[in-house]
Amino acid sequence: MTRGRLRVLLGAAPGVGKTFTMLEEGARLRDEGKDVVVAVVETHGRAATAARLGDLEVVPRERHVHRGVELDEMDLEAVLARAPQVALVDELAHSNAPGSRHDKRWRDVQALLDAGISVLSTVNVQHVESLADVVEQITGAAQHETVPDAVLRAAEQIEVVDLAPQALRDRLAAGDVYPAARVDAALSNYFRLGNLTALRELALLWLADEVDSALRAYRVEHGIDVAWEARERVVVALTGGAEGETLIRRAARIAARSAGGELIAVHVSTPDGLRQGAPGALAAQRALVEKLGGSYHQVVGSDVPRALVDFAKGADASQLVIGVSRRGRLGSLVTGPGIGATVIRESGQLDVHIVTHSAAGRGWSLPKLGGALSRSRVVTGFVLAAVVGPLLTWLLAGHRTEDGIAGTVLLFQLLVVVVAVTGGVWPALFAALLSGVTLDLFFIAPIYSVTIAEPLHLLALVLYVLNAAIVSWVVDQAARRSRSAARALAETELLATVSGSVLRGQDALQALVARTREAFGLTRVRVLSGDEVLGDSGDAGVGDVSRLPAGERGVLELTGEPLQAGDRRLLAVVAAQVEAALEHSALTRTAGQVAPLAEVDRMRSALLAAVGHDLRRPLAAATASVSGLRQPGVEWSDADRDELLATAWESLESLSTLVTNLLDVSRVQAGALAVSAAVVDVDDVVLGALDELGLGPADVELALRASVPPVVADAVLLQRVLVNLLDNALRHSPDGTLVRISTSGFAGRVEVRVVDRGPGVPPERRDEITVAFQRLGDTDNSTGLGLGLALSKGFTEAMGGTLTMDDTPGGGLTAVVSLPEAPAPAPAPAPPLLIQEDPS
Repeated sequence: MTRGRLRVLLGAAPGVGKTFTMLEEGARLRDEGKDVVVAVVETHGRAATAARLGDLEVVPRERHVHRGVELDEMDLEAVLARAPQVALVDELAHSNAPGSRHDKRWRDVQALLDAGISVLSTVNVQHVESLADVVEQITGAAQHETVPDAVLRAAEQIEVVDLAPQALRDRLAAGDVYPAARVDAALSNYFRLGNLTALRELALLWLADEVDSALRAYRVEHGIDVAWEARERVVVALTGGAEGETLIRRAARIAARSAGGELIAVHVSTPDGLRQGAPGALAAQRALVEKLGGSYHQVVGSDVPRALVDFAKGADASQLVIGVSRRGRLGSLVTGPGIGATVIRESGQLDVHIVTHSAAGRGWSLPKLGGALSRSRVVTGFVLAAVVGPLLTWLLAGHRTEDGIAGTVLLFQLLVVVVAVTGGVWPALFAALLSGVTLDLFFIAPIYSVTIAEPLHLLALVLYVLNAAIVSWVVDQAARRSRSAARALAETELLATVSGSVLRGQDALQALVARTREAFGLTRVRVLSGDEVLGDSGDAGVGDVSRLPAGERGVLELTGEPLQAGDRRLLAVVAAQVEAALEHSALTRTAGQVAPLAEVDRMRSALLAAVGHDLRRPLAAATASVSGLRQPGVEWSDADRDELLATAWESLESLSTLVTNLLDVSRVQAGALAVSAAVVDVDDVVLGALDELGLGPADVELALRASVPPVVADAVLLQRVLVNLLDNALRHSPDGTLVRISTSGFAGRVEVRVVDRGPGVPPERRDEITVAFQRLGDTDNSTGLGLGLALSKGFTEAMGGTLTMDDTPGGGLTAVVSLPEAPAPAPAPAPPLLIQEDPS
């Protein structure tokens, strides 16, 4: 019997349309002549889904009774007996009722597949077993129903049913996913915009990885070892050196040039541990790789180039990024080709990028003014003299003749010149003396004895050494001029760098001290102002300490090897740059002190304008009422007197509220607001706010969940927050619509949502409405103080909570107050065990 085929529709969240798509596909297959039945479908009360069932054949469900509750499950035996070609099975991760043949629905599907029945099923990404913990971190909701990844990987076809997060929220708000009573809680918990975006990305990445695994398996099955560049994968090799950050960023830029590019970092450790990188540097580079969206790997291999190439090919990489070799020419001559050359030779179709960096060689530093030739060139000169001289003697000794002595002398003279050009004076003198002794010993009679019988021979030997000295001196002078030019270029680069740091103002002092320490090879460089350390680079080490004044504000302190005269000349220029940086910092601090004063002045002007308006009206009304009552000769009726007194009372009460709000704003801004935190029942505070505003069922719709835990808050402040938010929502709600208040608990937080259907606020202006003395839509502050939302935000944050503004689906503004959930009370201690002694 041929096994059935499994096809899975994968969704990022409930409501994206998996079940609807499954039913549409079932109808299409039936119209094509396939025998299709609906084994089980969960409509969740969605009218559109129920209507899409249409005239598809539905297998009746099997009823189970568990603890007095009737549960409907898929009747597996009935579907097997019906034996259709295709069965539609919804919710693959569903757990069956006790007493069913299998505990999980995916096991039922396996039985259908074994019977030769093809299955079209649905699953959400949160039910994929390997992703359950990631989904819990994103949403805060644990997943108890999962499907093993192996079951999904065995499917012949997996399709993502996708819907944009905002479109899904709109469907939810319209009641197309959950009943109206569950909409607010869903929007504020699982169906947050950030959650949906992360789940959508998770679903797409999981499917992409599965496709990638299938492609790799196909290549292995068919013996294809050439990488197929279906996706750009860039592998960067890290040694743990200082160049790692440069390589990582270059590789990340290469990967970002193509859609879906992937960054992979690898460090190769040898079994002997000789190539082990610095753990701290590798840890920092690993963090950078992960920050850039890449992955970090560590492999062990005795042959580093081969390990790199094998890893890159195993990862189906298209490009490999490595750093330029740190070794000099002598190192390459002694130990053979470097890692870069070997990687290029072994790479095959891999594109290899060799990136230069500041850590190449021995790291960037100013060339020293002392010796002309480097130590490596001197050593190379001695090696040439010691190796090539005997080799040349061995080659010529078998063909010596009296007529050929001139050619022999010229060959040895050429060797001396080559050694002089390579290594300078001392290797050249060594080669000249060695060549002279060799010529006399092996090529001039009497052979095998060192004899200078003729004065002319002694003169020839002296001239031989003199020629070597002259050539080596010319080489040494050229090297000195070359090094001086290199130092001048390096000094120019250093000065340009430090000058640019000062001009950019980007932590100029730290850039100066770091660059100076690196350039002069010092162990530590600091900028001091009295006892204050303004810039510090390096560790406290052993060495001479010298100080250079940096204007009147600071001192440049240098620790390390004694400095040469040329270094001190350049350091004087650096000290001048330090002085400029200190001056720049002082000016910046002064400007920073002026900015708050300007803001205070602006706030004072706004406050005066707003207070002038808000105080004038109630003061005028109270004054007019009291003046009228005191006017002599006027007889007021009882009704008129009561009205005037009521007007005066309302005006004075308004003034009292205004002064209280101003004092509260001052306390919030000064950080001196007194908060009496305690365990508070949110429902009690909500009802208290409604009573204070005199609101009833005709004004507000309540959706208070009974399962919401208490919070840690100040009940008085929280009530004032809700009063302000309700007042704002009522003021902006159109006639005939109710303001909605809902509560919900999520991930250790409790949220109170005040929802209106007003005009809403553009996202870019939501921060403005919670700023004191600002009123959205006003060009000035003459229409009121605008303290309500500012106080609400300040009170909420003082209680350890947050106040955020969000869109109301369908139009309007939703204010969300989030507060920490109160900790669960500790269990009561068990009563002491009393043991009564037996009197006998």
